[in-house]
Amino acid sequence: MNNYPLRRRAAFAVVAGTLILAACGGDDDDDAATTDGPAAAAAAGTEPMETMTSTMESTMDSTMETTMDSTMATDAEGSTPPAGSMGEMAGGEVIVTGSSTVQPISIAVGELALEQSGGELAAVVDGPGTGDGFAAFCEGGADINDASRPINEEEAALCEEAGIEYIELEVAIDGLTVATNPANSAITCLDVPALYALVGPESEGTANWSDNTELATEVGSEYADVFPDLPLDISGPGEESGTYDTFVEFAIGDLAEERTADEATRADYASSPNDNLIVDGIEASESSLGWIGFAFYTAEQERMKAIEIDTGDGCVAPTPETIADGTYGFSRSLYIYVNTANAEENPAVASYVDLYLSDEGIATVETAGYVSLPADRLEATRAAWAGR
Repeated sequence: MNNYPLRRRAAFAVVAGTLILAACGGDDDDDAATTDGPAAAAAAGTEPMETMTSTMESTMDSTMETTMDSTMATDAEGSTPPAGSMGEMAGGEVIVTGSSTVQPISIAVGELALEQSGGELAAVVDGPGTGDGFAAFCEGGADINDASRPINEEEAALCEEAGIEYIELEVAIDGLTVATNPANSAITCLDVPALYALVGPESEGTANWSDNTELATEVGSEYADVFPDLPLDISGPGEESGTYDTFVEFAIGDLAEERTADEATRADYASSPNDNLIVDGIEASESSLGWIGFAFYTAEQERMKAIEIDTGDGCVAPTPETIADGTYGFSRSLYIYVNTANAEENPAVASYVDLYLSDEGIATVETAGYVSLPADRLEATRAAWAGR
């Protein structure tokens, strides 16, 4: 696995573009001849049936040719590919913001377009975090928002108030990866109650793993007895990040609600919107704990050890297979949100999304270190975009 995601973190301007599906259609003159042919023949005193037969054969040939052209535009699996798989690219600029987790995919699509467009379409891709991205997107400051979680009610209300209409497109699957330093041999698997006891709001102020043993036991963890008497050095994303929100949903939310505690992590940890710094923090302490997107883990897995997660069916490690089939309990969808008015008014936006959802564009999901959507979910995304 290359370390592409960690090498390309800064805001990135690229040339991006896609191919626009060419429409098939009949010739107007031929259509007129087909309509007028039998009547003209009758007026001239010729045999109508003979003329109609000739006309029908011509029409059938034209129809078959059009049908064959349409069939040839269909992919190998028999489904029509999204717009962007053939035709000319639109020129212009596309502004993409949002999730640092999704950012590597959006950059890769831009780099793919750079190879194909000859400089006609520039995509400017930044990754301040899902939440900060939605703030800008819902003010009209971006054409597309990358998101590592669905838009929430508050963000949707901001978009509605500003008159921003959008379409949600699922593009990939990620496995939120909980990790520690490879030297931390005491920790190989944790369950949700253990994570709540270590990182949840009730653990505020504790300095060692073992300081949270009592709370872990109280909330029902089966792994409380493995907490070592070592410093608990936590690194993770901050509240601007969709990865933060997803971790709270997966590891903290239910128990926090049950115990009437804040649905948030403890505040006293090293938080950063920069995934590189999170990786650095996990590596820096031999008894660290942190969480990050799967692509960033796989890119730097020599520096970290993934902790298996037990969500009720035993310990499961994050792998492309367990993430894809959902047996890894911390699997999540990744999205792009597209401003539909901008896509209508600026052909560059539509072209960029067309390329994103084309076979070549979707292939960058795995290049970037994430997991591709199953065929049915990918087709649902393409259908949603085509029917916008």
